[in-house]
Amino acid sequence: SGGGDAPALRVTVVGAGGMVAYSLLPMIAKGDAFGRDRRMILQCLDLNQPEVVDRMRALEMELADGNFPLLQGAFFTVDEARALQGADYAILLGAFPHQQEGAERRQGMEKNAAIFRTLGLAIDKHASRDCKVLVAGHPACTNALLCSYGSASLPRQNFFGLARLDLNRAIGLLAHRARVSVGDVRNVVVWGAAGTGPDLEHA
Repeated sequence: SGGGDAPALRVTVVGAGGMVAYSLLPMIAKGDAFGRDRRMILQCLDLNQPEVVDRMRALEMELADGNFPLLQGAFFTVDEARALQGADYAILLGAFPHQQEGAERRQGMEKNAAIFRTLGLAIDKHASRDCKVLVAGHPACTNALLCSYGSASLPRQNFFGLARLDLNRAIGLLAHRARVSVGDVRNVVVWGAAGTGPDLEHA
């Protein structure tokens, strides 16, 4: 938390017209991500497609109706330069659907490479010099690395792949198989490499 007198954080959310954003944006606006005394501006980006733009408009109205005290401003756009301008944090929610094997897997990886390198270039051009980038789209760690390649002027350690979903799934499956509560499962590790599976050696 940076305190109520600190400048408002600029938080870019890419993929803001999707269902994940519908749940995530109000949580951020409430202060669940950056603290209950840190003001923020949400800068939301998604594709220039009619149905996506309609969803963004609806979510923009819902955020306005929510009267979130910490939300200094919020806008939704299809312009990546505007969405990333001065961003202190960039949360990248989407990715091209991940395929398991063969030519489709290779094509998916190539499309993600193009998507995340392009986003990396845009972040490098428009975001804060200390912008932190969180990638959620699977395979998150690979996509975070690809994004970092496009952002040559940002420190590599500012890029993060969100592997929590993989960890939660592994814990849930292990708890189900052992017939215990998920609260009883400890020390499961997900190392981040797509397709390697969870590390259960010390679980």
